[in-house]
Amino acid sequence: MDFVSKATFLFAFVLVFLSPVQPVLGIRHRKSAKDQGQEPLADKDLVTDLPGQPYVSFRHYAGYVTVDKDSERALFYWFYEASTQPEEKPLVLWLNGGPGCSSVGYGATQEIGPFIIDPNNLGLRFNPYAWNREANMLFLESPIGVGFSYTNTSSDYDNLGDNFTANDAYAFLHSWFLKFPSYRRRDFYIAGESYAGKYVPELAELIHDKNKDPSLYIDLKGILMGNPETSDPDDWRGLVDYAWSHAVVSDETHKIIRETCDFDSNDTWSNLRCSQAVDEVLRQYKVIDIYSLYTSVCINESTSSSEDGSTAELIFHPSFKMMPRIMGGYDPCLDEYANAFYNRPDVQKALHVSDGLLLRNWSICNNTIFHNWSDSNPSVIPIYKKLIDAGLKIWVYSGDTDGRVPVLSTRYSLNSLGLPITEAWRPWYHEKQVSGWYQEYKGLSFATFRGAGHAVPVFKPSNSLALFSSFLRGQSLPSSR
Repeated sequence: MDFVSKATFLFAFVLVFLSPVQPVLGIRHRKSAKDQGQEPLADKDLVTDLPGQPYVSFRHYAGYVTVDKDSERALFYWFYEASTQPEEKPLVLWLNGGPGCSSVGYGATQEIGPFIIDPNNLGLRFNPYAWNREANMLFLESPIGVGFSYTNTSSDYDNLGDNFTANDAYAFLHSWFLKFPSYRRRDFYIAGESYAGKYVPELAELIHDKNKDPSLYIDLKGILMGNPETSDPDDWRGLVDYAWSHAVVSDETHKIIRETCDFDSNDTWSNLRCSQAVDEVLRQYKVIDIYSLYTSVCINESTSSSEDGSTAELIFHPSFKMMPRIMGGYDPCLDEYANAFYNRPDVQKALHVSDGLLLRNWSICNNTIFHNWSDSNPSVIPIYKKLIDAGLKIWVYSGDTDGRVPVLSTRYSLNSLGLPITEAWRPWYHEKQVSGWYQEYKGLSFATFRGAGHAVPVFKPSNSLALFSSFLRGQSLPSSR
């Protein structure tokens, strides 16, 4: 496997929460399809009996959209109307990464959706910092093989990669708009985290290029990415420098990497000393949560590390320089709860993915997809430049306790753009406290979250909602208490 194949498998994953506001609970029961009647083609996807769901005033829908009739390829989505005035608010597509991890399992029910899985009963609780306070939120399980998304043509899995994923997501959007025609001309944004740092700009570029045909026009306004994989060489440099600067590896290991690893070269991994030193970084990360350096790991029979290396093999593949894929979080066992919840027969029936008897096997990440990924863009920096020139709004944020796609990786990548600085580095505030630091460039804004791991909204739900609100409004983050 060449360097591009190895190093582009670099980074990938997900989670979120956010701003001081009151939940909309018990206002009235969910409206029936008969009562609402605004999107008649989507009536069959209306979710009306999700087990344990708090009552809310907004509608939400879940189901399948066929993206290729010949291969019988279909992607699963979960869509939440904005909690207030949905007809006046934009549409935001959220993507998680992996490649192979679920935007429903992470984004929708661990991070930014209105219903978060409750570990006490494997039901749901209301998320007062859900992003549907500010926008209509669409979560997509992509590509096929992720979560509930599927194909009936097995050869499709041989083609999985960035281009395949972008084209299927684009086909999904146009078919989804047929179900939800009132959103067709709505202001549209794409957001995501981790390996979606590649998905998001790649899909945005495809939309931008296809918009030359008026019949295909989607009113894309901007993109938002958290702890995103961006440029493989910079991502690697940032990972090892961050590990050293946070005392995860020794001075000696870091010195060897600095002297022997040329991450810009296609021959990086042929250098034995370099490869062994990077493997040492990965070995040190096996005993902690790389996504959240200062929180505990999940200790139970299915996820605890073992001497035989079974869990480590699932998370790391040093010989191919693949990076860790299983998510951690503030509650380190969040993934376990999601796997249990989405394999419940009553949940699958409510979400229109099965009849409640013949179940689909759902997992939060599909490792087969990761290992079979056929193409990965080594850098999306050229796409950034193209989208900036097109006038799209681009915001990037980074939790500063993530070792997986650390803040250093993102800073290295953004520095390579060479953009003029319009507002200098400064703290930004939320609830009178420093939430992180912030810098504005010509065409791009970058913010950090102090004390947040890889999936920022899990750690800083209120702060994250505040940033999301500012992003949509095109407002700078608060620079004073």
